[in-house]
Amino acid sequence: MKNIIALLILSFVAVSTNAQVKLDDFGRIILNTYLPESISLPTEAKNLLVTKMDQITSNNGMGGSQVNARFIITANINVGTKDIIAGPPQMIAQNIDITFFVGDALTNTIFSNVTLSLKGVGINENKSFIAALKMINPKNKEVQAFLEEAKTKIISYYSTNCDFIIKDAQTLVKQQKYDEAIYQLSLVPDVCQDCYFKCLDTLTSVYQQKIDADCEMKFKEAKLTWGASQNPAGAEKAGDILELINPMASCQTELSVFMNSIDAKLKADEKARWEFKMKQYADKIAAHKEQVRIAEEKGKRDDTYRENQSKRDAVSQEKQSARNLELDKLRVRSYREIAVEQARNQPKSVTYNNIIWR
Repeated sequence: MKNIIALLILSFVAVSTNAQVKLDDFGRIILNTYLPESISLPTEAKNLLVTKMDQITSNNGMGGSQVNARFIITANINVGTKDIIAGPPQMIAQNIDITFFVGDALTNTIFSNVTLSLKGVGINENKSFIAALKMINPKNKEVQAFLEEAKTKIISYYSTNCDFIIKDAQTLVKQQKYDEAIYQLSLVPDVCQDCYFKCLDTLTSVYQQKIDADCEMKFKEAKLTWGASQNPAGAEKAGDILELINPMASCQTELSVFMNSIDAKLKADEKARWEFKMKQYADKIAAHKEQVRIAEEKGKRDDTYRENQSKRDAVSQEKQSARNLELDKLRVRSYREIAVEQARNQPKSVTYNNIIWR
């Protein structure tokens, strides 16, 4: 192997086959498959290597979409020997070392690496590489240990930098970039338990600020709409706007007063459509409250169940019982829906500095 392997990551583009962002992509450690254009491999062999890296991450629960572009798995090939075997047919035999790396491409940090020595024989160089790469077993113990080391170091990264992550999110909130703040906080995987719960509590506050700001904006729009046309058509347009306001926004009292003022203006025979629209909104609020009630009740039952279990994991149980995990799940879904949309709007190409492994 060369003394210095320079992985020139000038422009990172996710090439994993599973490109669609999903709710459960958040809460996990995800590695993005990347190969630099400069790697010396024929196209077919390069495609196979990408597939093998996808298999390595997916088989070990770390595959997925480009939710978080910073953590990557990449590889470098070094040909040890290359021999021509007389035919017919003439064959090419190669001994290659392939080194896999997992790292943080934004901070130029290598978390772990593993080198596999492989041999391939084929009728040409491409077939020889393919034969060697086919020998890569995603369940290889060395490969699994390599990923576990990377996972441990990524968890350590979140634990060490948790306060900075929260501070950065709070800065985004001050700039009214609520969705971006929610996205950043949602990236913390749940295996980093302490940081995850800290970020979850911050998410609750950020989400409330987001829906309150949205309520204020939509409320102003509804009032302007009604002020311009104080008739059934204006009421319906205002109602369409009000219906988009999150049921948990803090402005419900002001909304109720405003709705009553519209109601008072409309004549009895003009109220039917307006009252129907307001009933829909009231039903939405009631449905959300019922979800919360059910989650609270289930959380209480779960707490009772945990209290009756063996005390072999008393510390963990104490941490869990301090929270209503069912309510957390309910909230997390709302946060992740926003984070998923934000992830879809992230740049598809991200420029990084060079990563150098010595």
